[in-house]
Amino acid sequence: MRKPHTQDLIISANVLEQAHLDPAELLIELAAYLYDKERLTMGQAKKLAQLSQLEFQQVLANRNICIKYDIEDLETDLRNLSILH
Repeated sequence: MRKPHTQDLIISANVLEQAHLDPAELLIELAAYLYDKERLTMGQAKKLAQLSQLEFQQVLANRNICIKYDIEDLETDLRNLSILH
């Protein structure tokens, strides 16, 4: 088992240039990938991408990534709605 690292990740400008990405684009790509692989929740991924909920959902739609929403999510939403009414 790997030890968790607590240091920041630094990616050189040269690597970003070779990938034809700026730092903001890289964060969006990483966030979408990790969300798609179910390594991050929607909230975590949109925060990493530094986007609003709607902006991140548009990113996912543009990449044909389905929003993860299961029965447990529905039940949570229904409970929250009943509290609001």
